[in-house]
Amino acid sequence: MRTFGKWLGRVLLALLVAAVVIGLWKREEIERLLAVNSLFSEEKIVHNFSHMDGAFLSAPISRGDGLTSELAYGPETELPDAVDDWIAARDVTALVVLKDGAIVYENYFKGTGPEDRRISWSVAKSYLSALVGILLEEGQIASLDDPVTKYAPNLRGSAYDGASLRNVLHMASGVTFDEDYLDYDSDINRMGRVVALGGRLDDFTAELTETFAEPGSQWQYVSIDTHVIGVVVRGATGRSVPELLSEKVIAPLGLEHAPYYIVDGSGTAFVLGGLNMTTRDYARFGQMYAQGGEWNGKQVVPADWVTASTSPTAPTAAGQIGYGYQWWIPVGAAEGEYMARGIYGQYIYVDTARDVVIATNAADRKFREAGVSELNIKIFREIATSVSGGT
Repeated sequence: MRTFGKWLGRVLLALLVAAVVIGLWKREEIERLLAVNSLFSEEKIVHNFSHMDGAFLSAPISRGDGLTSELAYGPETELPDAVDDWIAARDVTALVVLKDGAIVYENYFKGTGPEDRRISWSVAKSYLSALVGILLEEGQIASLDDPVTKYAPNLRGSAYDGASLRNVLHMASGVTFDEDYLDYDSDINRMGRVVALGGRLDDFTAELTETFAEPGSQWQYVSIDTHVIGVVVRGATGRSVPELLSEKVIAPLGLEHAPYYIVDGSGTAFVLGGLNMTTRDYARFGQMYAQGGEWNGKQVVPADWVTASTSPTAPTAAGQIGYGYQWWIPVGAAEGEYMARGIYGQYIYVDTARDVVIATNAADRKFREAGVSELNIKIFREIATSVSGGT
């Protein structure tokens, strides 16, 4: 009996040591998984959205060695009374308003500040769109109608076999992908866990096999489409998205702070929603688009791509919000009115005619409730009217 007790004790000790070793070996992965599981919790969401590199692997995006492109300050403007209620109700953390390229309103809430590099979520998609437009003009991507498998041969035999670059830019790939953020087992949440645990998004994407429609026939918001755009960009150039974005977009804009991307276990950028930068720097990108892709005398993004990508050309249903090439166009939009939009209340809103740009970040856990998106657009339009003297 005593021998059995010694044997059992040794087994338990060995198991304990093994558990400790495995725990230390996998500690970072375990910590990231725990962080992801509480990423949107009420008590942590504001902090998390300013410290995403604490929950995920990340990679810096060089801002280049140029001078900061200063944003002038225009006359301070009082915003409509409804904006205060909106800020409180939508858990807004930052709001920057530009009129004619100058800051006329800037404020931060819930303990955040101007140097916080805030997660963009799907606002990042519009940055990748800008990069595609540049690569098309340079001839590194031949045509929007090229099949994605021309540049991403690993997707042959997957659900994306037969889809074109235009299809995925339009969110009209026809690929089945569950984007329910509130369902733990949805595709979007499974994808998040792949990233947190150091998996490869390329492998995750290649394993998708189901479709619900022919490519190009039906619009449905499918975030993994944007990852495929990133695969195309990498395949066409042989370079990483952070390197390309730095050279062709970020450095020319003269940002205040170097951004960073969330990355997967292979170092591949999470291009569909992993870009992090300050709110003023988001505003710079919006202002560059409001100026037809020009910044400080340089054409950063081709002017015709700015127009084409922000026009409602995707096959959305009648009366539905419009979609271009990774940009949103509100219902009833004036010419040149469009926005980049991310979950939990991230926006870059552009009103070209009034030369107004609004960059806002939030931690809005109720962003999916009926009427919230329409309310946000209404507030942006009221702000644009107000800072333009009521016109």
